[in-house]
Amino acid sequence: MTFAEKLNTAWRKNDSMVCVGLDPDLKKLPAVLKDEKYPIFAFNKALIDATCHAVCAYKPQAAFYAGQQAEDQLMMTMEYLRETCPEIPVILDVKRGDIGSTASMYAKEAFDCYGADAATVNPYMGTDTLKPFYDRTDKGVVILCRTSNPSGCELQNLICDGKPVFIHVAELARDQWNVNGNAALVVGATCPEELARVRAVCPDMPLLVPGVGAQGGDVEAVVKNGCTADGYGLIINSSRGIIYASAEADFAEAARKATETLRDTINQYRGC
Repeated sequence: MTFAEKLNTAWRKNDSMVCVGLDPDLKKLPAVLKDEKYPIFAFNKALIDATCHAVCAYKPQAAFYAGQQAEDQLMMTMEYLRETCPEIPVILDVKRGDIGSTASMYAKEAFDCYGADAATVNPYMGTDTLKPFYDRTDKGVVILCRTSNPSGCELQNLICDGKPVFIHVAELARDQWNVNGNAALVVGATCPEELARVRAVCPDMPLLVPGVGAQGGDVEAVVKNGCTADGYGLIINSSRGIIYASAEADFAEAARKATETLRDTINQYRGC
């Protein structure tokens, strides 16, 4: 299945718009894992087993693996996801953006080496940096639009030709970068008014929404401002709020409960 098909299936099968961010920090892993040969993989495996019934996607952040010399454990995690829950799309969070020839290799890394269903990209350098990603018609390209970090507004909210830069990005995604129907946009939960503006520009495009949980984004505002007409359309990511729900031996069970609670909270507001 394509990324879009997997996402649509997972939304409905699991009745969930929750995405679990697999962003493991060795310093924060439960002590019960300290003697594991591959502690990051063991952590991820337990989290996946506990939450796969209640998610629409997983999102490993590549920096948490490369920065800890754990690329092998990222590969192990990706392989485990394909083996145990192949119907759940996996978004590799790499935020790539470079000239065309380099972008082609970045796309190959995400899709062919790691086997991701989609990858995050930075549109700052324009169309030729995104084309190698969206040309992979079976895969997804998830484009930074209005991010959740506090200083995201410094560039993204600058006014150009009467509208903010993030709206220009949304319009380019709608008109040029979604030619294969495989584009999505990143819009943070911490900026619900901007989320509503992006949804108005792109009424049917999936939106990856980070920033709930530890970053303080409001779930009700996200759902009310971001859902598509059919009550779906969102990939609401939570990382720390789920994977570190407990630092004890019950971390996987705590993650399951946190995932189910977020799913149920989202569903409470759907259609409102």
